[in-house]
Amino acid sequence: MCFHPWSDLTLPLMSLAEIRAVIDKWAELAVELGSSYPWVQIFENKGAMMGCSNPHPHCQVWASNFLPNEAQLEDRTQRQHLQERGVPLLLEYAQLEAQRKERLVVENADWLVVVPYWAVWPFQTLLLPRRQVCRLQELSDSERDSLASIMKRLLTKYDNLFEVSFPYSMGWHGAPTGPRLGADCGHWQLHAHYYPPLLRSAAVRKFMVGYEMLAQAQRDLTPEQSSKSNWTYYRYLHSPRRPKGGAHRGGSWSFLKGQAEILE
Repeated sequence: MCFHPWSDLTLPLMSLAEIRAVIDKWAELAVELGSSYPWVQIFENKGAMMGCSNPHPHCQVWASNFLPNEAQLEDRTQRQHLQERGVPLLLEYAQLEAQRKERLVVENADWLVVVPYWAVWPFQTLLLPRRQVCRLQELSDSERDSLASIMKRLLTKYDNLFEVSFPYSMGWHGAPTGPRLGADCGHWQLHAHYYPPLLRSAAVRKFMVGYEMLAQAQRDLTPEQSSKSNWTYYRYLHSPRRPKGGAHRGGSWSFLKGQAEILE
């Protein structure tokens, strides 16, 4: 699913209304495919570094007739936590991170983004709603607007870390669908994972090799160090030009140095 007719327009360069349209389409596909399939995986691989062979910014939506491993693990863990503590795991986690602010990257009235304490990628983040929501299609109109806002802020922060169109893999997880649509999903909390590979610069990435493949992942930065990195929100000085009534003429983007302008 292409995000925009223009082939050089990534999500942080799009308007809030355009990002909102993407969110609405995600929700529409989740409903359509979720009526038949137990798992609908929405994800984006951004950049050649993440294996993206089509340079036109896009995401993918896969529907499967089984629960993948990650979905099974999250379903089991969240169910167990609710049984033991009486509150959804990721809802409780979001509340704790919002209070402590040690790993908080950005927040608004409905959402927050943290570097989770279990992060193994240097700038890995977790996007969480503040209220319990089981599935993407259950978001209210205002929550979809605020989701567009926080996505734009997060992705612009990513791009400004190393002044590059930041590569990543991301995806949404929510309660299973299909034959499980009528089942209780009270243990589930909608969330999105962002897994960027960059480590120290636009040219230096982290590799999961050797000990990390054979024994245990090693952290180059602690989650607290990562969340306190230069996550400055700069407006783009130049976005791709939008001529009135004409075709897209191309254009470049750069970064505005100086005072950060936070967009709520």
